[in-house]
Amino acid sequence: MDKQQLPQRPFAQKYHVKGIGGALVFLALLWGSSVMTGVNWGEFFTNLDQFFDLLSRMAHPAWEYTNIVIQPILETIQMALIGTTIGTVIAIPFSILAARNLIKNSVVRGVIRFILNLVRTLPDLLLAALFVAVVGIGATAGVWTLAVFSFGMISKLFYETIETIDERPLEALRAAGANNTQVVIFAVVPQVLNSFVSYFLYTFEINVRASTVLGYLGAGGIGVYLQRSLSSFRYDQTAVIVLAILVVVIVIDAVSNNLRERLQ
Repeated sequence: MDKQQLPQRPFAQKYHVKGIGGALVFLALLWGSSVMTGVNWGEFFTNLDQFFDLLSRMAHPAWEYTNIVIQPILETIQMALIGTTIGTVIAIPFSILAARNLIKNSVVRGVIRFILNLVRTLPDLLLAALFVAVVGIGATAGVWTLAVFSFGMISKLFYETIETIDERPLEALRAAGANNTQVVIFAVVPQVLNSFVSYFLYTFEINVRASTVLGYLGAGGIGVYLQRSLSSFRYDQTAVIVLAILVVVIVIDAVSNNLRERLQ
């Protein structure tokens, strides 16, 4: 036996015990949460045959429905792109005002961060319901919902990125007499631009998926047709919609990954 392996046994045993202990704690928390929330696991497995029955109905898509789905899919992508762009444009100044290394006034930072926290607290479905009530049913409500959602999400990602940049260029420009605007343009933007573009693409991916759900509340896009097909029990049409969404998500994910790799 190799003598060098002897000291490794207590180390391996220590982490083995920790792993078992962590698994037991996780299972205990899972069981406790199920009891407190009234989750009935047996009911899920008892009605599992209904799930497979639904899949069997979707196994024969109504391909003639594809021509009807194309336009709503394009509308969904347009909604996500416009909403993400609007949210990003609004998020940039708020991110700068919330960054600790740029804004030294704690009161200003606190107010801005409170606003951002408030925006992120609102669920996207609640936002969709509010905008549908304000501007009516259609893509406009979806665009503004995604814009507000993107604003809250991107703002946090942006100001956290700004707070991690190298401080030396900022200090050099300030020592040379540059004002805050010049510091942001010449010292901050070059360091965070790639991250900003990456976060924009990431949020765009999320919004494409989110806009599908928003359609249930009348916020436009493919979600409206998904809700109609499910309500009328036309699962063959539902299958076409799901496949179309899957293709769009795969394409957007591939394009986003390609752009991120080029930015790195």
